[in-house]
Amino acid sequence: MQSSPFFRPSPDWVGDVIPYMDGDTLRLYYLRESRTSPKPGTPWALATTQDLTTFEDRGVALVGGGPDAADFNAYTGSIVRDDDGLHHLFYTGQNPALTGEDGRPLQVVMHATSPDLEAWTKLPDDTFGASEGYETSDWRDPFVYRTSPDGPWQMILAARHDHGPSRRRGLIARLTSTDLCRWEPTTPLWDPHQAIAHECPEIFRLGDWWYLVHSEFSDSFVTRYRMSRSPEGPWISPALDTLDGRSFYAAKSADVHGRRVFIGWIASRAGDTDDGPWQWAGTMSLLEAVPREDGTLDFGIPDETFSAFPEPGPISLTPCVTAPDGYACDVGEHELPRRAHVRVELEATPDTSGYGLLLRCSGDGENGYALRIEPRRRRMVLDRWPRPTTGTEQWQISGDVPHAIELERPLDLPDHDDRPHTLDVLMWDDILVVSFDRRVCLSTRIHDHVSGRLGAFVTDGSLRLHRLDLHHAPDQHA
Repeated sequence: MQSSPFFRPSPDWVGDVIPYMDGDTLRLYYLRESRTSPKPGTPWALATTQDLTTFEDRGVALVGGGPDAADFNAYTGSIVRDDDGLHHLFYTGQNPALTGEDGRPLQVVMHATSPDLEAWTKLPDDTFGASEGYETSDWRDPFVYRTSPDGPWQMILAARHDHGPSRRRGLIARLTSTDLCRWEPTTPLWDPHQAIAHECPEIFRLGDWWYLVHSEFSDSFVTRYRMSRSPEGPWISPALDTLDGRSFYAAKSADVHGRRVFIGWIASRAGDTDDGPWQWAGTMSLLEAVPREDGTLDFGIPDETFSAFPEPGPISLTPCVTAPDGYACDVGEHELPRRAHVRVELEATPDTSGYGLLLRCSGDGENGYALRIEPRRRRMVLDRWPRPTTGTEQWQISGDVPHAIELERPLDLPDHDDRPHTLDVLMWDDILVVSFDRRVCLSTRIHDHVSGRLGAFVTDGSLRLHRLDLHHAPDQHA
């Protein structure tokens, strides 16, 4: 049993999550990534939780096939319960040794059933590959649903046209069924001509709106959503259409007692360094979506997550930091715990160019991470110092790269913003999750600075701290 807001089956990693609500238990099936060589094949594993902070590792739930099987790798899918109470699991089968005419590994949809969500019986006769007109190597992540209790079953998949510009072939294909065994292709649910692929699609309804969620396999690698009054579309792109940034990927959701909770993974980095390339799979993390009056979604940290940080800690910062024409910072006296929750209410004077918090910083505030709000650019970024260097001279410091592009989040801020804003900052070893006004989230890894203090800073303006709280996990010390 892991009492942590972030789940990882060490020494392995969490890949795509398939959530399924079973009574009071949230069953989190996930692709278990073992970074060993040779690769053992990917199974579905299972973690369960009833409080969103304590996770029980239940081990492998659906084994992959053997070296010759179509499901050597059992990839992403979905689970539904039919009218007779039987559970149906649909998943992607892939085997690098089984290739199509293009020489790439085939991807097929496979089917298993269970009366109790425990023992699964595979139904190999129900296996099928890509429909005509689609690439056989991109036919994955089946999500099954119905738009009404007596309507036909529908399945959407991440697919690609077999012709056209390569980076724009991605679409969400669709099939229908009356018995969950035989599927007929129909018109795509969404064909935007925008990306290589739209992975892990799902569709659900909240109030009067339908939402289509997908993870964009492109230069962005983010989970996005679209919205419509109809499950058929057309799909509206909201101004802020991302759930999180580059590191929080393949997020899918479940209705948890009337709340929409998204579960994804925070990607690891090669070499456990801030400059390491992102890797597939990481640590499980949860966000909660809350609809606004216009149907757009806010994304914040679930309240339950904060309960993992029950112990108050010492904290001291100057209530006001001012620099009308320049930069100023104030750094606290105490070392931040490795597992900490910082909540602060910040108010900057109108037209301040930048302000925010310093995390795990040195006593003078010059080394560490800077969580910076930039009102003029309407964004929140995570910066750091020192930045990468290519040599010993001043011009060989990457000073022209103020932050990693993937660690930038858009903010809906008015001109001359003078409202106070609340930041919730979670640090759990090498994981960082930030929530701005419980509307916009930024999740990532922080490797290079493992310790340091908390600070506040401002550029070209004045910053006031109305509230500042620090709590940490048990057995942590300031």
